[in-house]
Amino acid sequence: MLSILRNRTYRHLLAAQVVALTGTGLATVALGLLAFDLAGEAAGMVLGTALTIKMIAYVTVAPLAAAFAERLDRRRMLVALDLVRAVVALCLPFVSEIWQVYVLIFVLQSASAGFTPAFQATIPDVLTNEQDYTKALSLSRLAYDLESLLSPMLAATLLLFVSFDSLFLGTCIGFVASALLVVSATLPSPKPSQPRGIYDRTTRGIRIYLKTPRLRGLLALSWSAAALSSMVIVNTVVIVRGDLGLSESAVAIALAGFGGGSMLAAFALPRLLDHIPERRVMLGGASLATGTMAAAALLSATLPMTLGLLTTTWLLVGFGYSSTLTPSGRLLTRSAHPEDRPAVFAAQFTLSHACWMVLYPLAGWLMTRFGVTVAMAGMVTAAILGLVLVLIAWPRREDNAVVHNHPDLPQDHPHLSGPKPHAHPIIIDELHPRYPHQP
Repeated sequence: MLSILRNRTYRHLLAAQVVALTGTGLATVALGLLAFDLAGEAAGMVLGTALTIKMIAYVTVAPLAAAFAERLDRRRMLVALDLVRAVVALCLPFVSEIWQVYVLIFVLQSASAGFTPAFQATIPDVLTNEQDYTKALSLSRLAYDLESLLSPMLAATLLLFVSFDSLFLGTCIGFVASALLVVSATLPSPKPSQPRGIYDRTTRGIRIYLKTPRLRGLLALSWSAAALSSMVIVNTVVIVRGDLGLSESAVAIALAGFGGGSMLAAFALPRLLDHIPERRVMLGGASLATGTMAAAALLSATLPMTLGLLTTTWLLVGFGYSSTLTPSGRLLTRSAHPEDRPAVFAAQFTLSHACWMVLYPLAGWLMTRFGVTVAMAGMVTAAILGLVLVLIAWPRREDNAVVHNHPDLPQDHPHLSGPKPHAHPIIIDELHPRYPHQP
C-alpha cells in the first residue's frame, strides 16, 4: 500500500490531508470547550446548532463551489480555501458571543465544503492507475480513522500545558501547513471542452450522479452507512455514560472499536478489490454492518448491554462501514470525465451529508425517547431500506460496454467511428444525456 508514496505529488497531497485533519481534530476538542465557556450547561445546544450549521454548509455550498472549480486553477483554489480556514481558526479564540461562533463555523465549513470534493477529485488525476488509486483511498480512510483516534489524545496532552484557546492556533498551523504542501505539488486542472452557464455548472454534478445507476446505488449505500454510523457517533456516549454508568475512558474504548474496525477494512480492501467487484464488496460491507447491529439490538432486548459487547459490535460495524464507503471514489472516478470529477465528487459530498443531516437527529431522538434497543432497531430499519434500494438502482451485471444508438448524430460523426454495433462504457455527458436502457 505504501508503494504509492513514491509519487511525489501524491505524497505531498497525503501529507496535506494528514496535517489538515490533525488541525480539524484539535478544533473539534477546542470548540466543545469554547461552547462550554460561553454557554455553560447549554453547551450541548450550542454544539448541536454548530453541527447543524456544518451540515447545511456542506449540503448547500459544495455544488456552488464545484461550479466555480472548473474555471479555476485547482492548486490556487485549494490553497485559498486552506488559508480561509486558517484565518477562521485564528479568529475563534477571540469570540465573545455565541452568534459569532455560528458565523465562523459557517465560513469554516463552507471552505471545507469547497476544499474536500476538489481535493478528492484531484487524486485520481494524479494516480491514474486504478490499483494505485485504490491504495490511495485506503490510505485516506486510515488518515481519517487515525485522526479520530489520535487527535483527542494530542489535544489532551497539549491541554496539560496550554489553555484550550491555544488549540485553535494548532488548527491554524495545520491549515497553513496543508496550503504549503499543496503549493509544493503540481496539480492537474482539467477544463471542460466548452463553456457552461452557472446553472449548468452548479447542477451538473448532481445530474450526472442521479442519472448513473451505480451512483444511485452508491447514494442508497451512503444512506445505509449514515444510518449505522449515526447510531455510533450520536449515541455511544449516552450508552456508555448513561446506560452502563462507565467513565469517559470507556467511551473512548467503545469508539476505538469502531475506528479499529474501519482501519482493518482499509488494510484489507486494496487486495480484496483486486479480486472482487466493488458492488459485491460494498453490499457485503453494508450487510455485515446492518446484520451486526440487528443482532446487537436483539441481544440488548434480552440481555444487559456490556462494554465488551458494545465494542465488539462497533468494531464489526466499523469494518462494514469502511468496506461500504471507501471504494466509492472508484465509482465516482469511473462515472465522470476528468473535467466533471470535482462536480461529481461534490454531489457525493452533498448527498451523503444530506443523509447524515436527516439521520443524526433521528438517532438521537430514538435513543432519548425509547432507549438503545429501539434506537438500534430504527437505524437498522433505515439501513435495510437503503440495501433494498441498492438492489433496485444498481444492476447486478453492469456491463463495461453498453450497446446503444445515437439517432441524433450524423453517421460520419467521429463518436460513431469504430466497430459495429456501437458500444462502450457509458459516462453521462453531452453525447449521453441519459443512461441507455438495458434489458
